[in-house]
Amino acid sequence: MTAAIVHIGRLLRWGRILGRHGALREIETSTLAPLALRRIAWAARFATFAPTVPDYAGAFAKLGPAAIKLGQALATRPDLIGAAAAADLARLQDALPPLPFARVESGLDASLGVPWRGLFASIDPVAVGAASIAQVHKGVTSDGRTVAVKVLRPDIEADFARAIDTYEWAAARLERQGGEFARLRPRAIIALFKTWTLAELDLRREAASASELKAAMAAEPDFIVPAVDWARTGRRVLTIDWIDGVKLSDRAAIDALDIDRRTLAATMVRSFLRQAIADGFFHADMHQGNLFVVPGAGRHARIGVIDFGIMGRLDRRARVYLAEILYGLLVGNYSRVAEIHFEAGYVPAHHNPSEFATALRAVGEPIRGLAARDISIANLLDGLFAITRSFDMAVQPHLLLLQKTMVMVEGVALTLDPDVNMWEVAEPFVRDWMKGELGPLSRGADAIVLGLRALSQLPRIFRQLVAHVPPDGAAPPAAQLDEPAEALHVHARLRFGWQVVPLIGISGGLGWLAATLL
Repeated sequence: MTAAIVHIGRLLRWGRILGRHGALREIETSTLAPLALRRIAWAARFATFAPTVPDYAGAFAKLGPAAIKLGQALATRPDLIGAAAAADLARLQDALPPLPFARVESGLDASLGVPWRGLFASIDPVAVGAASIAQVHKGVTSDGRTVAVKVLRPDIEADFARAIDTYEWAAARLERQGGEFARLRPRAIIALFKTWTLAELDLRREAASASELKAAMAAEPDFIVPAVDWARTGRRVLTIDWIDGVKLSDRAAIDALDIDRRTLAATMVRSFLRQAIADGFFHADMHQGNLFVVPGAGRHARIGVIDFGIMGRLDRRARVYLAEILYGLLVGNYSRVAEIHFEAGYVPAHHNPSEFATALRAVGEPIRGLAARDISIANLLDGLFAITRSFDMAVQPHLLLLQKTMVMVEGVALTLDPDVNMWEVAEPFVRDWMKGELGPLSRGADAIVLGLRALSQLPRIFRQLVAHVPPDGAAPPAAQLDEPAEALHVHARLRFGWQVVPLIGISGGLGWLAATLL
């Protein structure tokens, strides 16, 4: 276990760098921060000639790869760090210059288990992209396929392990301050960040995510997920098909294309909704640097996606709630949206659902019917985060990841078609999914599944029942009868045993009915 003095030393060094870039000014003036923390922030900035406008991205880039990744994560939390800081940290995409190929070549050979020249005809030594964890090179396999080869930076694992250790230590002490720090759950943020980075530091995990997403998106042929070359993939190297398209971040090149931008924008929105709502597994880093436009015949074009290190996952219950919330906002049914929040436990029970519905209306009504270009995402998020504070809503990390991705997707759709209305594209998809998932047949199927799961527990229940009932009608031991709670427990088991027998017949009948209808 790392000593506290080591953590404090790292934090002081990092604090000085942050102070030099003016990145601690918000803490100095925050009424939510403890006085001691505000004084430390002031001391870190003192005599550094820090800029008046904080350079958050520059500060995190100076701190190194782990801090860059943390900055990217914090960019999804304007409620925690403020909208201006979040917007500035968004500049951290592809923030590091690439290393010379000779520096990463040994790691490539070690991960593949053989010299890379035995599996590739060539690999371009000049990287086509570089980020905090890895860099990407264009290559040609020995059988002539063009691929993208992603290789981890040397010693990156040790750098991240040291940094995360200190992040966890600091987050635990912040959360103990209580109040707003406790509500924002900094330990949960760092835990989620740790999960992301552990997945990204093993490129086999990223390969598995790409493979899973590709299978799930088979229903969206205009959304391209590259195939994984498993024979050329290992813990420190990932090889996938090369996407021959124009990166969405290259605005001039995109504007020069003669494509149906409106249809492409709708594809972007619909593809994300299919990932998040229909499949519950979504690409959570769909910024313009990870997306490509792939021109086709005529004006038709497709969207390609890369970089599967950060993925989001929602269970079915969360997806049902999400679909109902989205649909409620789309049609203005704020009372139902409020009920869902209380049913899901997102809002503490001591609050009034009607008041929560009114607060949602104040945010939702001003944007209904507006084109996306007329909606201020910053103002919308500010309103939503004000609601979370007013109603003591604990932060839900998986929903924040989803929310951040929705903002990204909307921004990308707007670059393709300034007149796109994300809500109009979303409404038919969400409505149809709800009909399929929440209709009577689906509910009946869910009931059958739950019934069968309950029936699968019968052998265990009967074994426990037999263990408590004496053989051959003998009287139970006196010690057992002296325990009223135990006697009541046995009686309940006997009563349940007689009640479950009819359930077998009922479940069988439901199964037959479902099979007949379907």
